[in-house]
Amino acid sequence: MFHEEENIDIQLPDIEDMGEIRGDFEFLTDQLDHTDRIDQNLYLEYDVKRGLRDSAGKGVLTGLTEISDVVAFDLENGYKIPADGSLYYQGVNVRDIVDGMKGRRFGFEETSYLLLFGHLPSDKEMEIFLRVNESLQDLGNRFIRDVVMKASNGNIMNALQRCVLTLYTYDADPDGIDAENVLRQSMELINKLPLIAVYAYHSYLHFRKNETLMIRNPKPGNSLAENILYMLRPDGKYTELEARVLDIALILHAEHGGGNNSTFTTHVVTSSGTDTYSSIAASIGSLKGPRHGGANIKVQNMFKDIKEHVKDWSDEEALKSYLSDILDKKTFDRAGLIYGMGHAVYSLSDPREVILKEYARSLAEEKGNMEEFELYENVEKIAGKMIMERRRLNKNVCPNVDFYSGFVYTMLGIPEELFTPIFAIARMPGWCAHRLEELMNTSKIIRPAYKYVGHHVDYTPADKR
Repeated sequence: MFHEEENIDIQLPDIEDMGEIRGDFEFLTDQLDHTDRIDQNLYLEYDVKRGLRDSAGKGVLTGLTEISDVVAFDLENGYKIPADGSLYYQGVNVRDIVDGMKGRRFGFEETSYLLLFGHLPSDKEMEIFLRVNESLQDLGNRFIRDVVMKASNGNIMNALQRCVLTLYTYDADPDGIDAENVLRQSMELINKLPLIAVYAYHSYLHFRKNETLMIRNPKPGNSLAENILYMLRPDGKYTELEARVLDIALILHAEHGGGNNSTFTTHVVTSSGTDTYSSIAASIGSLKGPRHGGANIKVQNMFKDIKEHVKDWSDEEALKSYLSDILDKKTFDRAGLIYGMGHAVYSLSDPREVILKEYARSLAEEKGNMEEFELYENVEKIAGKMIMERRRLNKNVCPNVDFYSGFVYTMLGIPEELFTPIFAIARMPGWCAHRLEELMNTSKIIRPAYKYVGHHVDYTPADKR
């Protein structure tokens, strides 16, 4: 049994606890005030595509992919007409994938196969794929003890990065970047990340919250979604609908084009020729950022705030008033944002949100949470129109997949600490597919340009500074 003092040998100080060097550090901090800030007008002068987006907010074309397609418009006579969004994995509509899984299991596994190999599996191909997957669902007691349980912390994404990087040490061929080796590593990561995430969470509860340590091995024959619930819950029990909804959520988050921040990170880091573990750890670091993977937590916190301040959730006028205060930066986090509303690509609808909402309703009915579900629906209905009017937008503002995902995870009993790790688990097949695509189709390192806008100065000798 580990004790807290064995779990953390060194505690790094925060700024308030730097002791005798605090004054020296504050002196160094003051030097930042003398650092020149870049003139914002220079970005316009040099036509810099900030955030790799053009003036209309559209992503700058930096590569080609066959893995997925994000569609938000119809083309008519050369003009883009806003349309309900569609998402395709290897050319297959994700709606068809979800509908095709009704009455069947292993939807996420089938989706992983599709992303990695470019076609839907036959029964025999799926049988082989599942057999290999099951053989890889093991971390080993030594890894669990020496890696997962050491240096636990409340942000499980950091644990995922650390553990993924450490897997390099346990790999007989960690640096090989031939397709066969990277496929093996990819399948290892797809199957091991759920164990790492759940075990890291239980370790956090034990060492940081003084709760009983529980480590349960995945159950052979279970789907990945079933095993997450089985390993996470103290009694290991779940309903068929709960497993189905989590499976659907994993499918919907598995891939979303090559331009999102974490997948682009996969391409950039892979292009350097580095190993799989370094590439995937970098992608996990990207997803950890609240601007990318943590949006559903923001949505959940916003709804907690709404429920505290609006007593009658069915009162649309009261909701309008409070949402107006949020947009006016008078309440909640005073950022002026209604989280979960709007998307950089989709216009009329986010297909992932449309599908997940259907399953959120079914789960809310099973859980007796329809009153809360209707609150989400009311906010969705009010917020889009309100944002368009306030910001005088011509583009429709639709809810994105994050709007309902946190609500779904909460109904499934998944703690907030695991919201973004679940996203990482789901996105792993997409990252791995893009890594393989980058390795098999390009040979140049990705290297965009930055324009220097500083000033050249003469060197000053030390005795004259």
